[in-house]
Amino acid sequence: MWFKNLYFFAFTRPFQWSEEDLEKHLSEHLFTPCASTEVSHFGWVNALGKHGNSVVHTANGNHLLCARKEEKILPAPVVKDMLEEKIAQLENEQSRKATKKEKEQFKEDIIFELLPRAFSRVTDTHAYISPASNLIVINTSSRGKAEDFLALLRKVLGTLPVTGFSPETAPDEIMTDWLTEHNLGSQFNLGMEAELHALGDDGAVVRVKNQDLTSEEIKMHLDAEKYAVKIALEWDESLSFILCDDLAIKRLKFFDVLQEQNDDIDSDDVIARLDADFALMTGEINRFIGDLLAEFSMKTTDPLEENQD
Repeated sequence: MWFKNLYFFAFTRPFQWSEEDLEKHLSEHLFTPCASTEVSHFGWVNALGKHGNSVVHTANGNHLLCARKEEKILPAPVVKDMLEEKIAQLENEQSRKATKKEKEQFKEDIIFELLPRAFSRVTDTHAYISPASNLIVINTSSRGKAEDFLALLRKVLGTLPVTGFSPETAPDEIMTDWLTEHNLGSQFNLGMEAELHALGDDGAVVRVKNQDLTSEEIKMHLDAEKYAVKIALEWDESLSFILCDDLAIKRLKFFDVLQEQNDDIDSDDVIARLDADFALMTGEINRFIGDLLAEFSMKTTDPLEENQD
């Protein structure tokens, strides 16, 4: 239940769907396994997995959702070898080069032939909607998967007016200032890990771990006009994380002192524990995001296309 990576977006209008509305809309687009000749399938599953029986789980006004994607895995070398064999056969039999259209058709035929025997990869992506905080928070380390989740939700609801966050000053500049000026807010502490880049596409990249970020060694890199793109931080004695220069949160870890707050709940009551953990986690993440954004002079980017599939 505890999220490990975060991409978060803001609603440009108040989120007005109730739990019942969400349940109704999402239930019309449930996940089903791929048919034998389907490449992928994307749909909604129970928010609490095998422990739940609804696609939306709500606690303290926050709505938990889970999207499942199945993708057929076709080894590229196998497809390439079969394609080359078919092309060679045609060229030998007809004494001519295969056309682009013929090659494309051969590839489609090969994929269609292999799909029923292909292995599947199934991944679940959790997210929660916080109407009170005007946020949707997605548990993924991939920007692409976050956007896929938003696209599926947009398709189901017909509209999803969300937008990313963009500081007035570039995040890497602000993150670099934290290292040079030590002006990070009181709720945050520097960790022991960072990634620094030099200017230019071919500039040097420095990754440090278990390193005091206020040390002379780091200062030397910064004096050489390197800038921070990733920084390890701790927040409010509750969690640690890696902040990236696109405001993505990676390797989020909640401290034991926080997670242990629900240890008095009967371990046999799985639903009660999951519900309590979700309520505790979302409350902390909402506070954390608020404090993080306060460290930046924030504005929102242009809204994502509302009707994009």
